[in-house]
Amino acid sequence: MQEPVIKIENVDYYYHGNVKALENVNINIYRNEIVGIIGQNGAGKTTLLKNLLGLLKPTRGRVLIDGIDTRKLSVAELAVREGFVLQNPDRQLFADTVDKEVAFGPQNLGLPEEEINIRAREAMEAVGIEKFSTVYPLSLSKGDRAKVVIASVLAMKPNIIILDEPTTGQDYLGCMQIMQIARKLHEQGHTILIVTHNMSLVAEYTDRTIVLCKGKVLLDGATRYVFTQTEVLKETYIIPPQVTQLAQRLRNKLDISPKALTVEELGDEIIAKLNSRRKKKLVAQ
Repeated sequence: MQEPVIKIENVDYYYHGNVKALENVNINIYRNEIVGIIGQNGAGKTTLLKNLLGLLKPTRGRVLIDGIDTRKLSVAELAVREGFVLQNPDRQLFADTVDKEVAFGPQNLGLPEEEINIRAREAMEAVGIEKFSTVYPLSLSKGDRAKVVIASVLAMKPNIIILDEPTTGQDYLGCMQIMQIARKLHEQGHTILIVTHNMSLVAEYTDRTIVLCKGKVLLDGATRYVFTQTEVLKETYIIPPQVTQLAQRLRNKLDISPKALTVEELGDEIIAKLNSRRKKKLVAQ
């Protein structure tokens, strides 16, 4: 049986010794999954991420990355296994050129210069920013600055990539570019975690969704299933994507599935249903 690349066992976390932020959290995430993590503000998403990254250690329970307890690994050692992209890319940028920014992580691993250059070049090509290699990162558009950060993460060659609100502040084109990069990385075998308040993004790009509420796991399952649990989602003030809501309202009128996640999916089903009805009428005539 496949072992999880992330295993969270019975984790509690308290701030200041008595403020509970996580309570008995149990999650297994497997290689090459693409998972959404959602929940209202204060649900525990940020605390969970910090425990995954080793920035915090569980008050009770344990977090295993590739089978190793995070208590036994430094933040730097975890960075080789997990890449983290903040919602504000500017907080992760500091070098005076893009190529120096991307090369910084591998340099700190003490790799040979040739290997550093190869990693930096491949990472920039993977996200389409090689033409900006000598440009000052903060002079780029927000979408391209986010790509620089993703490239910096890729240069470390982690298997797990965590995106925290990856489309915050992005226009539509920027959102699509970032999420297409995430999808491409998933297709290449990376395990992707996406923490977001954007339900449409979760619906379109993730296969599995974990819902947090008051520090507990409220739901954990296939994204299509999670968004049908409207009454449960109300506990954490989450509303399914508009297209899913529409499908649920049309369920009885058109006898269609209430589980549509995208406009294209719902449109195809409605057209198929209407064509079927039309054929039946023609046969009856």
